Amino acid sequence: MTLVFACIAPHGGELIERLATPTMARKFRKTRDGLRAIAHEVERARPGTIVISTPHNVRLWKNIGIVTARNSTGTLRASPRNKASVSLRARCDVDFANRLLRRSSRNLPVVGVNYGTSEGAGSDLAMDWGTLVPLWFMMARCREKPRVVIVTPSREIPLRQNFEFGRKIAEEAKAERKRVIFVASADQAHAHKKNGPYGFSERAGEYDSLVVDAIRRNQISEIMKFDPDLIESAKPDSLWQMTMLAGVADRVKLESQLISYDAPTYYGMICASFRRVR
Repeated sequence: MTLVFACIAPHGGELIERLATPTMARKFRKTRDGLRAIAHEVERARPGTIVISTPHNVRLWKNIGIVTARNSTGTLRASPRNKASVSLRARCDVDFANRLLRRSSRNLPVVGVNYGTSEGAGSDLAMDWGTLVPLWFMMARCREKPRVVIVTPSREIPLRQNFEFGRKIAEEAKAERKRVIFVASADQAHAHKKNGPYGFSERAGEYDSLVVDAIRRNQISEIMKFDPDLIESAKPDSLWQMTMLAGVADRVKLESQLISYDAPTYYGMICASFRRVR
């Protein structure tokens, strides 16, 4: 088997309708529909393993993280006024994670991450919202629940090393006897609103437009050429996970399709599929 599908999936909490106010539920509808479309494609891909790259799990200085825990469990709450919450527990593909760790540690800065006990039920690393939100939609569509491999990029190392790690993911997927998909969990520029936590920058729209254009032209690797000043001004949390996706696409021929783009709040959100070309 090999990698059979990949995607860019957003992770704003309001995408899960019960966590959103009625106003925010309406504002997030376009992207929620896009994420449901991705989940439908995941169902059709019938993955045995989902490798998901998230910017909000363990952040290791100058190192890429590979979760080697047996389980990952998380709860996402709405707000102090809204007591709604959702919880998700996933079984991790420890064998895949350990093989990926061995493969990539030969020439890349990677660290295996566990929590609690070395194995068994107590080996359970907290699930972040960058993992929980996309999986909430995807797992609901899968009759046979896939195992999960959680990886975390590093912003302190050269971007090229995140790209090379994406190549390693594709190489390990090719060596597996199961169907593997890759998810770049990513929200885009975070400087779309003056009253947002990162303020407003005109370059936020520029960044998002360039990403949209790269997806439409099936040239996702072009994001690696972005001006550092653009990245600093736009405040994305997407570049590093999408760079891993570019590395995957360098090893597996994929065809991209933009499903949706929207910026209903201070950050932009893209839903995009990358189907394997036979």
